[in-house]
Amino acid sequence: MSDIKNSLSIIIESIPRNVLLVAVSKTKPLPILKEAYDAGQRHFGENKAQEILDKCPNLPEDIKWHFIGHLQSKKVKQIIRYTHLIHSVDSLKLIAEIDKRAQAIGKTQDILIQVHIAKEESKFGIPVEKLSSFIANTMDAFPNTRITGLMGMATFTDNERVVSKEFATLKKAFNLIKTSYFNNNSSFSEISMGMSGDYKLAIEEGSTMIRVGSSIFGSRD
Repeated sequence: MSDIKNSLSIIIESIPRNVLLVAVSKTKPLPILKEAYDAGQRHFGENKAQEILDKCPNLPEDIKWHFIGHLQSKKVKQIIRYTHLIHSVDSLKLIAEIDKRAQAIGKTQDILIQVHIAKEESKFGIPVEKLSSFIANTMDAFPNTRITGLMGMATFTDNERVVSKEFATLKKAFNLIKTSYFNNNSSFSEISMGMSGDYKLAIEEGSTMIRVGSSIFGSRD
């Protein structure tokens, strides 16, 4: 059994069936992705538009591509036909551009709203205290986008108590938004939180989608 296949098996066996594993394949070459695909992985995450453009035409069509990095509005047109889910939406300007480009190709694009839950100012996202008003301003305004949940990144720290508290903050925000704006609509169902170093904590706090790279593919190039 290859290292990648073995790593995937270990992770999949360690997570509940209702949690989706997104294999973060940024910087990894095509043969490595193909090896993960042959091992059964279908959801892959990229954080640069150019990598999606380079990889998509050269890999099987049934791969579901997740854009997980900070997305510039000017890059949306390039990737919109390929993206299964955009995790990192953090402005009205970006939603408007996604909606415009999705409409142009007759697509409804699923998105997650990125929420700032970490102590690090360098991380992107809507502040928790502004999330409700942000959602209110987007509801029914963009017919070619569908908000299916929230995404967040915890502080990079070894303090598990801090990380768990931040993940709990995102789950609480998710519950509030779902009740207040989506009437418990089943389409608003995803909480994307947890990476290689903290996905087990994220699952304990309610994550439905984990973004794991180095634990599958090894250190980033």
